[in-house]
Amino acid sequence: MNYAAALDFLLSRTDYERWPGYQYASRFDLRRMYYLLERLGNPHLASKSVHIAGSKGKGSTAAMIAAGLQAAGHRTGLYTSPHLVTLRERIKVDGKPLFKSELARVVARMKPVVEASDRDCPYGELSTFELLTAAAFLHFEQRGVDYQVLEAGLGGRLDATNVVTPEVAVITTISFDHTEILGDTLARIAAEKAGIIKSSVPVVSTHQAGEAAAVIQRVSRSRSAALTEVGHDVTWQPSGHDRAGQSLRVSGVRETYEVSIPLLGEHQLLNAATAVATLEALGISRQHIEAGLALTDWPGRLQLLWRRPMLVVDGAHTRESARKLRQALKRHFDFERLIFIIGTSADKDLAGIVSELAPAAHKVVATRSRHPRATDPAAVAAAFRRSGADALMSGNVKAALQAAKGLAGPRDLICATGSLFVIGEVIERVRRLRPEAYS
Repeated sequence: MNYAAALDFLLSRTDYERWPGYQYASRFDLRRMYYLLERLGNPHLASKSVHIAGSKGKGSTAAMIAAGLQAAGHRTGLYTSPHLVTLRERIKVDGKPLFKSELARVVARMKPVVEASDRDCPYGELSTFELLTAAAFLHFEQRGVDYQVLEAGLGGRLDATNVVTPEVAVITTISFDHTEILGDTLARIAAEKAGIIKSSVPVVSTHQAGEAAAVIQRVSRSRSAALTEVGHDVTWQPSGHDRAGQSLRVSGVRETYEVSIPLLGEHQLLNAATAVATLEALGISRQHIEAGLALTDWPGRLQLLWRRPMLVVDGAHTRESARKLRQALKRHFDFERLIFIIGTSADKDLAGIVSELAPAAHKVVATRSRHPRATDPAAVAAAFRRSGADALMSGNVKAALQAAKGLAGPRDLICATGSLFVIGEVIERVRRLRPEAYS
């Protein structure tokens, strides 16, 4: 099997990332994953795990935890979603995506087992995300990783990654996202995220809003899982920032840490403190925690791609993340005018995003990614115009980037945002990368 055939096989399945509005509980069934993994030799049990759920910051936190483990000398697997440019970004060992040949080899091993599972398993056909998750477990087993850091794709309780008993369960910031699937209150959403908490397994949670915090505390108590709350048991103070990153002092359970991260935005300080608390719980030394976080690689989050004019990409796709993006741009960059390239997914809170970004915008170029869930640019532009912003439309990201560049002066800032799919295509254009079949 070659790489193209492997992609075709993975994409031949139902892809819930591309299908909004499905019924979460009726579609997701962990028994399918257990059935498949048992027939693959239970690769998910071959290494220690760190499992991460949350609405915001889970990818950044996962990347920092993986960097700390790697700095400590542990061969480390990292499984995240979605990707920016290539599907292979989702499955990394020691910071490097698996090669095309490695994915082809893993899928070739899986294919007959998957086909037999589809035929014999009483719990339904496997989805694209379930196959990708199984592929990650197989790759990590083949590479002999010591730790696998796993980001839940959606929710937690029924997510395909929730087949491990981790060393630590981590819950990042919970906010209103995927409400049509996970529930319309923070308590309901938190209950889904808290589904990753296992009996007697330590839990690290970021500071949460009241009802979400109460759910996590209750579930942790009921499962005799020791809970460390960042913001209470572990605290932090910012100590500096520039365009290259930020520094902070973290007061942990054991020690105090002087941390530098190459990530911008005040929200990343909370993520960094959460990563420190997790690594502390894993017994990683101060030296390796500090060294690892300083080398974190997590592109597409307040990432500067051009300097004159400045081009920044960030995957903000909720009202809360849009507000944090606006604040971070003002805090970290000096510019005259702000021009947004923005495209959103159809299931996102467009009105909320617009309410946060429109007051800061000199111009808006509304566009869409290639993703089938992309919102019509006309709807995005209309929403910004209703909020008083000067908005125009471009039918694709390439045209939007050209239009924004034509509007910008040398001291202006162009910010591409609204969707990781949009910024992935911006990165693809800037770096002249060839699009893959799955993007």
